[in-house]
Amino acid sequence: MPLSGQIHKGKILKEHIDRFPRARVLVVGDIIMDEYVWGDVSRISPEAPVPVMDVRRETKMLGGAANVIRNIASLGGRAAGDASGFDSGWPLLCGVIGEDSTGQEITSKIKDIGLTSEGIIIERDRPTSIKTRVVAHGQQIVRIDRESRTDFRPETIQKLLGFVEKNIPKLDAIVVSDYGKGVISTPLMNGLKELVQSASSGSVIIAVDPKTGNFEHYRGVDVITPNHHEAGAFCRFEIEDEQTLIRAGKQMLNELNCGSVLITRGKDGMTLFESSGETTHIRTVAKKVFDVTGAGDTVIGTFSLGLASGLDLKSAAVLSNFAAGIVVGEIGTSSVSADDLKTAIED
Repeated sequence: MPLSGQIHKGKILKEHIDRFPRARVLVVGDIIMDEYVWGDVSRISPEAPVPVMDVRRETKMLGGAANVIRNIASLGGRAAGDASGFDSGWPLLCGVIGEDSTGQEITSKIKDIGLTSEGIIIERDRPTSIKTRVVAHGQQIVRIDRESRTDFRPETIQKLLGFVEKNIPKLDAIVVSDYGKGVISTPLMNGLKELVQSASSGSVIIAVDPKTGNFEHYRGVDVITPNHHEAGAFCRFEIEDEQTLIRAGKQMLNELNCGSVLITRGKDGMTLFESSGETTHIRTVAKKVFDVTGAGDTVIGTFSLGLASGLDLKSAAVLSNFAAGIVVGEIGTSSVSADDLKTAIED
């Protein structure tokens, strides 16, 4: 594209970023606490052939669907004391936590960024999901998961759908963040699709960040954003080159009957497949890749905000590519601000 065209395109993208605070987005999915233990390794244990780490610090951050909402809030300029002039409380988070201290901490963090916790349901006798990552010298050496993957109670799913139903007349998009912890199920997805059709005549966008093994839940959605490993697992072959990539994208469009598929490909960028038959390759803009943790959350959040603010599929995908290029340059779960995104476009 000529330089003048790039400048014009960049101006349009930045104009839509300014519209993000007007977008009404609800995120439903698996809420997780991301915990990090940071330290240094200088010796091997005499008890077993494993490294001994001296812990320097520990941090806790919102993860899963809660990290998606954190990204959307950051991009939309939402924060405690927001003076943008728009309704407070948006975007909305809908998910489940346990009746424990971790669940309370997640609720507190949600409120700290100026968002409501009304859509967070507490299910007793179920732990809040925690992912603990041990990082030494900037490299993750082990991850510890504490969670339950059993089905949620039917009444819990109904409470989630009730929260969506109450808010759907005001929504532009619903983001489904599936981490395979049990929230995203056939009853929930069928309920979401029925609500969108009955309450909005299909005008509300449903965008899904998928989980391998759960693809049967996503049939008929507007947008799905698998990485190349997830896409290959669904298609039952490995994506090795452009030929297998295109074959996979088209197969997903046909078998899932969805509006578009955005396959993220790490250092190779991402590729957008549209139901119209168009295929668009988008090169990565990441200068360095330190950690891909949470990159999928950033992609689905930015892509959905772009669509909710009026961007076409290609432009929204380009915008999400810029956002992903920022977060993979950081270690640990991170989010992107509107100003960061504008700077990346200018650069």
